[in-house]
Amino acid sequence: LRWSPWGRPGVKALVTAGVFVTTLWNLKFFLNPSKGSGEDSKHREPLVILVWEWPSKHVPNVSRDVCHELYSITGCQLTTERQLLHQANVVVFPHSRLQPGRDILPKERLPGQNWVWVSLESPSNTRALAAWNHTFNWVMTYRQDSDIFIPYGKLVPNRSATVNIPAKSNLVSWVVSNYHRTQKRAEVYRNLSRYLHVNIYGKANNKPLCKDCLLPTISKSKFYLAFENSIHRDYITEKLWRNSLLAGTVPVVLGPPRANYEQFVPADSFIHVNDFGSLEELATFLKTMNSSRYQQFFAWQTRFSVKLYTDWKERICAICMAYPRLPHGHLYPDLQSWFNS
Repeated sequence: LRWSPWGRPGVKALVTAGVFVTTLWNLKFFLNPSKGSGEDSKHREPLVILVWEWPSKHVPNVSRDVCHELYSITGCQLTTERQLLHQANVVVFPHSRLQPGRDILPKERLPGQNWVWVSLESPSNTRALAAWNHTFNWVMTYRQDSDIFIPYGKLVPNRSATVNIPAKSNLVSWVVSNYHRTQKRAEVYRNLSRYLHVNIYGKANNKPLCKDCLLPTISKSKFYLAFENSIHRDYITEKLWRNSLLAGTVPVVLGPPRANYEQFVPADSFIHVNDFGSLEELATFLKTMNSSRYQQFFAWQTRFSVKLYTDWKERICAICMAYPRLPHGHLYPDLQSWFNS
């Protein structure tokens, strides 16, 4: 039997048609890959960060895409709505809101959900940590070895290459609100003040400064006492970043060792109390410093500018940036021991 050219198609024609249809089908998915397999076509959902209770008194509106709008961080959804707990990838718990008598944690943790413990206070000012063993997956603090590192400030490269030193009318100033005689900084101040005059502002001296008055007032001093309320590794607060470097004065620091400060700022940008054998020597150094030596402390300004971290929205959005590299399934068995280490 022979196939009629006017009846059923020949084998060659069938093969040709099959190849043509297959080519069209593959071309369709090449041009529009989102219509492929279910896994490929699944829309990548944003990371949902639930803040169980906002760290500051003022709770902002985070219903918009604030991480993208304010900080160009995409795929990150912040919320304070607890009814979204079962949708949250990460739940954030500020320690200041975990004190006894305040809030309680959710009764369950979803599989794959990670809980973050947050604190900007030092161990000396952090209570009741023992109750939170085997509770949190990640920690978010000023410590460099935190899962999410949130410093009070940092130096960022700039292109200005200029030095700006405000006009000076006095030698040393200090802003202090919580003054306790048992603090190391109180002891150092009492002894230092025997050798030079310190202009003191803040609630402790009944001279509070308004928000807009702080930097202009401090900037008139040649030196600022950037004394931390307690001494711990990496605990370097706005006293250095805002009150000293941003204000345009030279910080005289009391806190962790000099080597720790030098991990954050250049060695020639500050004076450490421990650099001197006595506070009398320190006072003499400050009082007798000439102009050229003083200007050397501002050399960092030709390469850097100060960035302050003051907005909790920015800090919490940083979780989304860190998320891909964070360990999953990890729990801190003894939070207090870690924080006090």
